[in-house]
Amino acid sequence: MDEELVRTLLQEQHPDLADLELKEVVGGWGNQMWRLGEDLAVRMPRTDRFPELLLNEHRWVPDIAARVPLPVQTPVRLGAPSDRFPRTWLVSTWVAGEPADYAPITDPEAADVLADFLRALHTEAPADAPASNRSGLPESLGFSDVHEYVDCLDEVRAVWEDAVAAPAYDGPLLWLHGDLHPANVVVADGTLAGVIDLEEVCAGDPATDLAAAWILLPAGAADRFFERYQADEATVRRARAWAVQRALFLIAMGINGDKGVPGGKAHWGPLGRAALDRIR
Repeated sequence: MDEELVRTLLQEQHPDLADLELKEVVGGWGNQMWRLGEDLAVRMPRTDRFPELLLNEHRWVPDIAARVPLPVQTPVRLGAPSDRFPRTWLVSTWVAGEPADYAPITDPEAADVLADFLRALHTEAPADAPASNRSGLPESLGFSDVHEYVDCLDEVRAVWEDAVAAPAYDGPLLWLHGDLHPANVVVADGTLAGVIDLEEVCAGDPATDLAAAWILLPAGAADRFFERYQADEATVRRARAWAVQRALFLIAMGINGDKGVPGGKAHWGPLGRAALDRIR
């Protein structure tokens, strides 16, 4: 995938956009992104897994975007598979700000911003909404290959065991972002400014998203977040376990980056370790 391919696809399928300035955006994992003009972005999947997710995003996110209090990356055009590029792709809105994996949130008041966003997002989803594959906690902590890199493993296991003992979610399935981690939100002036990459939007247990209290917010902000969101105790316990999982994932990606494994991101390792410090 390169600029010539993207420009050609735009000329063939969305010619009214084809003359806008096109600039590749560094980063991304499942999708490669280009900024298109001032207000748009082109997102193209790197694997065959993502077209179905992009179709879900195209169907559901515009309605969600209309009722949440932060800018979210919203599909505006659908790109069809073709002989030139055999996967679905999207033209979406551009959300201004720096990704939080490069510019972490530092303002404690971001706890209120994140809580208000998730309260607005977490409404009951319709029966045909995509189902979350993370609604129930996995049977084990997982990420065994990175345990040797974690100094506080006993405390991490205690968090996990406490969450497993908590009551399971039995409420209505709610709309979720599904993948809230530092690379999927943007920051301006130290606070949360927007949310991107909603291809994993789904319905499930809100605890999955509430893990962001420890993954995204600065130290000491989680209590303020949960007071604003008004989560019950069992949900908070499950959310801590999901936060542990996300932190271990960030550490694993960091290790892969240090080793030069394709797709690894060395700068994610410190983010995961800092999140573990906030969780325990």
